[in-house]
Amino acid sequence: MDVVSDAIAAVRIGRPSSDRMRVSGSWCARFDAYDGAGFHVVLEGTCWLLPDGGGEPVALGAGDAVLLPHGTGHVIADSAVDEATVRGAVRFEDWRAEERSERTSRQPPAAGAAVEMLCGKYRLDRSRVHPLMAELPRVVHLANRVGAHPELRSAIDLLGRELGGQRPGAWIAVPNLLDLLLVYMVRSCLDEGTTGVWPAVLGDPVAAAALRALHADPAAAWTNDRLAAEAGVSRPTLARRFTTLVGRPPMAYLTWWRLTFAATLLRDTADPLAAIARRVGYATPYAFSHAFNREFGTTPGRYRDDRAAGAGAVRTP
Repeated sequence: MDVVSDAIAAVRIGRPSSDRMRVSGSWCARFDAYDGAGFHVVLEGTCWLLPDGGGEPVALGAGDAVLLPHGTGHVIADSAVDEATVRGAVRFEDWRAEERSERTSRQPPAAGAAVEMLCGKYRLDRSRVHPLMAELPRVVHLANRVGAHPELRSAIDLLGRELGGQRPGAWIAVPNLLDLLLVYMVRSCLDEGTTGVWPAVLGDPVAAAALRALHADPAAAWTNDRLAAEAGVSRPTLARRFTTLVGRPPMAYLTWWRLTFAATLLRDTADPLAAIARRVGYATPYAFSHAFNREFGTTPGRYRDDRAAGAGAVRTP
C-alpha cells in the first residue's frame, strides 16, 4: 500500500452512490451537508456551484469535475447563484423526484441549454481521518484542460457510459469506477499542488521514502536508525525533514498509523484481535488493546461493536 491508497481506504466505507441527470431551463438544487464526500462531473453544458458557509461561486463547464471531500452543503444552479437563489433552492432529492415525474408524464423539456451531470456521494468514516484527506479544501475544482488529468478524464468517460444504460455487470462496474474516480480526483488535486503540505511531503525524497516504508510494512520492528537507513539519510536528517513536513516525528507517526490501520481492520474485517495486533506490530493482544485504548479512549472490542452498530443503523430503512 502507499500513503494515498491508505489514506482513502482508512475512511471509505460502504458502496458509493451516483446518479446521472439531464436538465434544461431554469433550475436550482440544494445538496445538504453530508457525513462523507460529494462529487459532480459535468458531461454537457455549464452550471454554477455555491458552497455553504461562504466562498465564491464556482463556474463548471463540460468535462469539469468537482469534489467536496468534507461533505460541504452546496447549491447547484443553471446560472450564477446569489442569496435569493440559495433561499429558493429545492433539496436535490425533492427536485430530482419532481424532474423524474415530469419525464414520466412525457412533458416537454424546458427551454434553454441542457446540462448533463454525474452526481454522487462517498460514505466516509471520519473518526480517524488521515491528514492528507483532512487538509483537502472544501471544494476541489478540477477544470477540463487540454492534456490535464488524463486518467480522470478516462474514468469520467467510462462512468458516463456505464450510467447511460442498463448494461450487464453495471452493478459491479459502477461502484468500482466510482472508487477509481475518487482516487483520481484526490491524485489530481495533489498533482496540482495547490493545497496543503502533502504535495510537498510526497515530493520530498526523504519523507516519501520513509512513509512508503512505514505504510508498506507497519508491523516491522521500525526504529529511527532503521528508517533512516531505508531513506538513505542520517537519523538527524530524517527526524528534521520528516517532522517538519509531516508534523510529527517518524515513530509518533508510526504509532498513529498502526492504530488507525487497526481501526480500519476492526471496522472492515472479522479478524480476531490477536491477528490484528500482529498485523500492526504489537506482540500481544494486551499490548495492542492498551495502546488502542490510550489513543481512541475505548477498547478494540467496543470500537468494533460500535462501528457494526452504526453500519446497521445506516442500512436500516
